[in-house]
Amino acid sequence: MAKRDYYEILGVSKGAGADEIKKGYRTKAKELHPDRNADNPKSEAQFKEANEAYEVLKNADKKAAYDRYGHAAFENGMGGGRAGGQGDFASAFSDVFDDLFGDFMGNQRGASGGRRAARGNDLRYNLRIDLEEAFAGLQNTITVPTAVGCDTCSGTGAEGGSEAQTCPTCSGMGKVRAQQGFFTVERTCPTCNGMGQSIKNPCKSCHGQGRVEKEKSLSVNIPAGVETGTRIRLAGEGEAGMRGGPAGDLYIFIEVRNHKLFEREGSNLFCRVPVSMTDAALGGDIEVPTIDGGRSRVKIPQGSQSGRQMRLRAKGMPALRGAGAGDMFIELAVETPVNLTSKQKELLREFDNLAEDNNPQSTSFFSSVKTFWDGMKG
Repeated sequence: MAKRDYYEILGVSKGAGADEIKKGYRTKAKELHPDRNADNPKSEAQFKEANEAYEVLKNADKKAAYDRYGHAAFENGMGGGRAGGQGDFASAFSDVFDDLFGDFMGNQRGASGGRRAARGNDLRYNLRIDLEEAFAGLQNTITVPTAVGCDTCSGTGAEGGSEAQTCPTCSGMGKVRAQQGFFTVERTCPTCNGMGQSIKNPCKSCHGQGRVEKEKSLSVNIPAGVETGTRIRLAGEGEAGMRGGPAGDLYIFIEVRNHKLFEREGSNLFCRVPVSMTDAALGGDIEVPTIDGGRSRVKIPQGSQSGRQMRLRAKGMPALRGAGAGDMFIELAVETPVNLTSKQKELLREFDNLAEDNNPQSTSFFSSVKTFWDGMKG
């Protein structure tokens, strides 16, 4: 079967220059790569055909021979060997390696071909606050150990205003390639550590890093309503980047301390209030604290039992996002008196002798117990 014209394979005209040929090959390589055409059994052959065409046309001598003799230029050993061999494929494919996989491998090349300066690391700061502070919000100053731009060299890493030079090992790419059989392997340049530049006269203060270790004080605004696990992001307040690179971010993680009086569930607060047996039986009024430091009067209904809850609307925590606030729930804990005097004991026994239907829960429970035991006997 006759071979197709190389120019036709790449979709370019016969008078195409090197840039147009390379552009045509990139387009075809992306279009025909087998990984992107799993459902097309012919894609691998077409992909190799495009590689063979590009291997010839990208070389000035081979292109001239092909323009003059066509495919016959490479038959019977002419032209330095058969185009499209294993080594030639790897060479051709490496020319578009970044175009095919740059998005997947984190390609960081700038418009000029060199690598962009490395971004600084993000930082985490754990901040513990009281529940009262979470209720009201606060302005707090924190001190963070971090890396900041070097003032001596203005973050360039070079001494005396000298400029960094293109790394001779990777030619500014930040990566080097090594051919291993059929594949071309790309790794970070060992000379410049991926920066693409080298500094002959590094700054003595930062040793060429462009940044120094230092503690930084920051004013942080904690909004009302935060709770444990809330994350606050301060953009650009993380570590400074290498040699003038952009700074990372600072993330502040909030932890709200437990409170002696209040227990929090979302935006609601719960307060367990002990009441005397007399107040629970006869009813009455009590004062309870609120998270804002105020007081609220609560009426206890007669015959209240332990665990009974009463709601104070909008006395809970403010909503972190949106208007309004949660509620506060008062939970009664009826307290049994202790350390009774003889007189008090005598009065309680007298009360108990006079009590008939004053304990409905006890009456109901022991009635159920009697029925249970009678049933077991039967």
